[in-house]
Amino acid sequence: MTSHAVSAEPTEPGTATSVAARAVDLSKVYGAGDTRVTALDGVSADFARGEFTAIMGPSGSGKSTLMHCLAGLDSASSGTVRIGDTDLTDLSDAEMTKLRRDRIGFVFQAFNLVPTLTALENITLPLDIAGREVDRGWLETVLGRLGLADRLEHRPSELSGGQQQRVACARALAGKPDIIFGDEPTGNLDSRSSGEVLSILRAAVDDFGQTVVIVTHDPRAAAYADRVVFLADGRIVDELRDPTADSVLDRMKALEN
Repeated sequence: MTSHAVSAEPTEPGTATSVAARAVDLSKVYGAGDTRVTALDGVSADFARGEFTAIMGPSGSGKSTLMHCLAGLDSASSGTVRIGDTDLTDLSDAEMTKLRRDRIGFVFQAFNLVPTLTALENITLPLDIAGREVDRGWLETVLGRLGLADRLEHRPSELSGGQQQRVACARALAGKPDIIFGDEPTGNLDSRSSGEVLSILRAAVDDFGQTVVIVTHDPRAAAYADRVVFLADGRIVDELRDPTADSVLDRMKALEN
């Protein structure tokens, strides 16, 4: 058992560029007195560029809280989070919004598509809001890889769940973010659609050099990752490289016992 996660490539101070995201002694406390809950308890972890990491743990272990703090969707009670060389604890609300918009991609369990917009409009929405030009060549590459070229004029209600999540993946990739976070991205999908979405996230790492971090409870989903980080009671308790569904399941069973 390790007390904290070790990055794939240990980095010396000043070489943070090989680390896409870093948590240092991260704690998150909710409530006070009798209702006080420690969701994260001194978590330190590196997430290397160009790597796919899955975060797992029993219910209530702090895995979603960790992801939300890493992604700037929630603020830690203490400790620091960096995206690349940027310390999130120093940012104003406006700077945080800009960072999330320009440097982070999100894929959520609930797709979060705008029902009145077409698939293409949903994909380019964050770029349109930011006033950024769409890189047409890159977008065509992404759309081709995701098999969405003939679905671009469809609205979300005209797409299957798997297609909607592929649109969400395309939206996350369109702006070439530094890192993509997925919060149970296959939680609402059947096994075939899950496999499609996970293959896309895997390809984002292998073909496009992206960094992907997902929270999942599914050992089959975790098996697509390069490594799995296990949380229990708000602490990182184990790490597994080159996971298989069986090896992940064995670790999860041990944690829950």
